[in-house]
Amino acid sequence: MGIADDAVEVRAHGWRTLAALHGLIESELERALSASVDLSVVEYTVLDALNRQDGWHMRMQQLARATALSPSATTRLVNRLEDRALLTRVLCADDRRGIYTELTHAGRALYEKARPIHDETLERVLADAQAQPELAPVVEALHAIALPVAAG
Repeated sequence: MGIADDAVEVRAHGWRTLAALHGLIESELERALSASVDLSVVEYTVLDALNRQDGWHMRMQQLARATALSPSATTRLVNRLEDRALLTRVLCADDRRGIYTELTHAGRALYEKARPIHDETLERVLADAQAQPELAPVVEALHAIALPVAAG
């Protein structure tokens, strides 16, 4: 293997480690949120994204970006959450083609109930992962990234 091949392998190993940590986090969050508040991780992500709007709303395409879903998958997800009365769609007053999505009171209440479960699960999984030598460097990198955000 040449130097370039070694560099590619190092990056590939890093990516595999990050993917392993992501999978571990997502599966534990899925289990905890589903059992406690009947939400999937992606449903929680939608509620979280809308809650961060501080009473405002998001266009469907913004929501698709926030959830990393295709527009059609986002529409299906919004339909499910709307059927559960957790959010509502509103036509844009300026552009009748634009559709906004907003949390309902029930959606905000469920989010407030789910958030501590999400945060405690994430904290626990990251602590467990930090004890694993192969995952510890990625967890430490996440903590290093979060420190400037928390301080700002």
